[in-house]
Amino acid sequence: MTDPSETEIQQEPPQIRFLRRLVTTLTVVMIGGLVLIISLLVIRLQGNEAPLPAEIALPEGVEAEAVTLGRGWIAIVSRDNRILIFDRESGALRQDIQIAD
Repeated sequence: MTDPSETEIQQEPPQIRFLRRLVTTLTVVMIGGLVLIISLLVIRLQGNEAPLPAEIALPEGVEAEAVTLGRGWIAIVSRDNRILIFDRESGALRQDIQIAD
């Protein structure tokens, strides 16, 4: 005598077989897409390090409060309400901006 599960599988309608294959295909595509997105994020987030000078010399008595990196420049906000803009490659002071109270 044959196993009842085998006869059920052999007698399943073509629409159910198509639907089962479609679901399997969509699952494989979704898993592949998820792997692709994760790998692209990992590659993208491992970007090159920004070229920075080895050292930036702040003027005497200046304490840094915040640092901002831009294209070709580095801005340092000091505790005495000044913005110091340095060249990104050489570390030389480009501009000193006093913030009005």
